[in-house]
Amino acid sequence: MGDPAGIGPEIICRALSAMSAAERASTVVVGDPGILRRASASTGANDLAFVSLEQAEHSEDSVAVAAVEVPSGVVIPDGEISASAGDMAFRCVQKAVELVQAGHAQVIVTAPLNKAALHEAGHHYDGHTGMLASLTGAPSSFMLLASETLSTLHVSTHVSLREAIERVTPERIIATVEAGHAHLIALGTREPRIAVAGLNPHCGEGGIFGDEDSRCIAPAVERLRQRGFDVSGPISADTVFYRASQGEFDLVIAQYHDQGHIPVKLIAFDTTVNVSLGLPLQRTSVDHGTAFDIAWQGRADATNMASAIAYARRLASGAAL
Repeated sequence: MGDPAGIGPEIICRALSAMSAAERASTVVVGDPGILRRASASTGANDLAFVSLEQAEHSEDSVAVAAVEVPSGVVIPDGEISASAGDMAFRCVQKAVELVQAGHAQVIVTAPLNKAALHEAGHHYDGHTGMLASLTGAPSSFMLLASETLSTLHVSTHVSLREAIERVTPERIIATVEAGHAHLIALGTREPRIAVAGLNPHCGEGGIFGDEDSRCIAPAVERLRQRGFDVSGPISADTVFYRASQGEFDLVIAQYHDQGHIPVKLIAFDTTVNVSLGLPLQRTSVDHGTAFDIAWQGRADATNMASAIAYARRLASGAAL
């Protein structure tokens, strides 16, 4: 459900209302039933009936809910950062992980949370991906932004630019390419073509603008090519995303958060899906925030949530993109 003070409950209800009965039957919502009913009314999705996950039979319009309820007496203000909302967001993710680990679900789809609210509640994570890594005991994880036109996988994400540069190591680049390659294979891409973006302008221009490209990225690419990967790089970041968008590559490895996020969001802001790789479970997410400024006004657009759910169904079925 994400942060209940944001647009998460609303976009979930809009997406559910647009589903077929069969699609709703294969979907479980993790959250507070009362909040979901309120969101259903707010968005005009009054055809939805939320029932307990344990309930044996469902009507055509019913939606199964794994209940994570707001504690008695706790108030969550709409459109505001609060510890109570941050704790709800955390507990919903925790419950979703339990469902997957118990075999009751295959893929987690997350609505947006607010990192400040999460921290106020005492859950000190950099977001969903770090939280999921902690809850599952995963040593590391990678953020993929996937769209039909351009997809990028990041060597680092929610760290300072200074720390991001320090993370550009051959080992981390190789691990990132391996994770992206495995994901594309699982989705049906027979021979993934992967480009690795350079870090510095013009890939360092022979060391004039920095040596990370020649010292760290190029050796990693060469080691991967020796193992049979169809990988190219380093390629200057001012051209590689355009080349990928024109169909030359299936995936671009971005060296840091903004390098990969800006081109993908520019091209496919409403349909880009955030996918976590390297975890012992599968997870997709919307690629936007809680939008407190429009929350609980019935205005939230569920296009991105629908895209995240569609991608999750592909992961569950193993179907090619």
